[in-house]
Amino acid sequence: MTERQILLLAGDFVEDYEIMVPFQALQMVGHDVHAVCPEKEAGDVCPTAVHDFEGDQTYTEKPGHNFELTHDFDSIDPEEYDALVIPGGRAPEYLRTYDEVLEIVQHFFEAEKPVAALCHGVQLLAAADVLEGRTCTGYPALETDVRLGGAEWADGVTRDETLVTGQAWPDHPEWLAEFLEVLGTDIDHAEPAAADD
Repeated sequence: MTERQILLLAGDFVEDYEIMVPFQALQMVGHDVHAVCPEKEAGDVCPTAVHDFEGDQTYTEKPGHNFELTHDFDSIDPEEYDALVIPGGRAPEYLRTYDEVLEIVQHFFEAEKPVAALCHGVQLLAAADVLEGRTCTGYPALETDVRLGGAEWADGVTRDETLVTGQAWPDHPEWLAEFLEVLGTDIDHAEPAAADD
């Protein structure tokens, strides 16, 4: 497997599962994941929020963990990365107000590099004006945002060329599997060696 260098865009009150799971899973299979946030440096933290689906008209929100960033935002060069991950939660709503963040997103689309966005992460894609002519998904309440961005809405995990989108953290298994396929990640499912008697 070829190790990929992956950029992960974090922000305060990013959804807990949606940042923790891909951050750890992508490292587990051998990729190098750099987590960054505007105005923050390596070692700083982003508080997370746990969004849950408990039968209300929208998700509930509870305090999560402090997610530690691995790199300085100001020192990253998007050209050095092979792929981009955009988790959801509250973070994308305010991250889209940073021109530097929108330029990073645009770079990955212009260079046709793999991008994985989950839940509210699609807000960054719409703000960066990269959805025209694509098919994608996100948190269901964002269907209007996706359509206004010029994309076709889909239900469930969707792959459109190098873009992989999902609706929320319950989509992790399929969303991550699709993203790993786009990355060209081969996972060896070899049988474990038999134990000696």
